[in-house]
Amino acid sequence: MNGDLGDFLRSRRARIRPEEVGLASYGRRRVPGLRREEVAQLAGVSVDYYIRLEQGRGPSVSDAVLDAIARVLRLDEEEHAYLYAVARPRKTRERRAASRVRPGIRALLDGMGHTPAFVLGPAMDVLAWNALADALSGFGGMTAAGRSMPRQVFLDPASRELYPEWSAVAAQTVANLRICAGRHPEDAQLCALVGELSVKSEDFRRLWADHQVKECAYGVKRMRHPVAGLLTLPYETLTIPTDPDQTLVVYTPEPGSETAERLALLGSWAGARA
Repeated sequence: MNGDLGDFLRSRRARIRPEEVGLASYGRRRVPGLRREEVAQLAGVSVDYYIRLEQGRGPSVSDAVLDAIARVLRLDEEEHAYLYAVARPRKTRERRAASRVRPGIRALLDGMGHTPAFVLGPAMDVLAWNALADALSGFGGMTAAGRSMPRQVFLDPASRELYPEWSAVAAQTVANLRICAGRHPEDAQLCALVGELSVKSEDFRRLWADHQVKECAYGVKRMRHPVAGLLTLPYETLTIPTDPDQTLVVYTPEPGSETAERLALLGSWAGARA
């Protein structure tokens, strides 16, 4: 995913109007936003230095320069962290953690009998799940390639029925995948996934080109299950300390809520079928 740094900086330059940063705007501009020369001036670096940085051929960049550029481009906390990640790509380590979930984590999942829970890998691929998550999303009946949240959202036509707010889910998925790609720029699985979705999904191409970055740390997802009906599912995500490339995702419906009751019925239905 070479070029992510330059593409990201250009996308963020384009959204800043000169007058927002105290610059006069003279006449009509060929492209929206700030010029590279203006970013360099405001960040206190030479124009040549900034151009080389945006072209991906600059030297190792300091914290001070990255912080100055983030300030000029008005990056939020997650965008700031993403800038650090793509400006200083780290070597991808062995993918032991990407495919192997520790027995203790699997036992933890199974112990969450009343709430759906699953583990995601660095490419947002589902590595392990408990029985209620399987009843909700059908992970056990999918191929390994199919157990990919981005593939499900963009390549499975049924996802638009499954997620009543599909557009929001799609944008959130891409924004989170951007962060994953920034952390693992040389990851072959991630590169292949982005390439596949770019070829097969126009919606993905459009959203990927926006360079939005936002981690799905918590939130609410609505799903329309064929058996349980419409579910409102708050969720929390936790990074596993011993395997930081893995994330535990837990749906946390309010006890006594309609969704909690429907999930209980879904679990009973799934158990009866099993």
